[in-house]
Amino acid sequence: MQTLKDFSARLIDGRNVALSEWAGKVVLVVNTASECGYTRQYAALEELYRHLAGQGLIVLGFPCNQFGGQEPDTEAVVAEFCQTRYGISFPLFAKTDVNGVNAHPLWRWLTQADTAHPHPVKWNFTKFLLDRQGRVVMRAEPAVEPHELLPDIEALLAVHSA
Repeated sequence: MQTLKDFSARLIDGRNVALSEWAGKVVLVVNTASECGYTRQYAALEELYRHLAGQGLIVLGFPCNQFGGQEPDTEAVVAEFCQTRYGISFPLFAKTDVNGVNAHPLWRWLTQADTAHPHPVKWNFTKFLLDRQGRVVMRAEPAVEPHELLPDIEALLAVHSA
């Protein structure tokens, strides 16, 4: 059975990273966009991250331009926007396809793209919550605000990895 640790991805600065780096953490994976009506969720994601990182939460942001062309800029521009506008300190990744034939393997796994019943991402700021073992526990659609996930995140943080 695959888990988060089975994947790697390119950070927004171009470095490749094994996602096993966050083994033992509770992980919130989000596809993001800078020109979306939900872009304001960056602030709440950063707040969650800063508040709970010490307890074992990591937020992983994956900018994506597949929905309404709402992430049209270069990665350097995206990184600067996220830093200056929202003070983002959680890891941001290179622009990533989350659906379709060019979808990143992580996103193919998250959306079960290669199964009989795939669940493609419908829009920006879809969130996947993973437990400390790197297994998907829940999916939250874009309209779900990050703070609404707090009880689920806290419950997962309370369970220590073996």
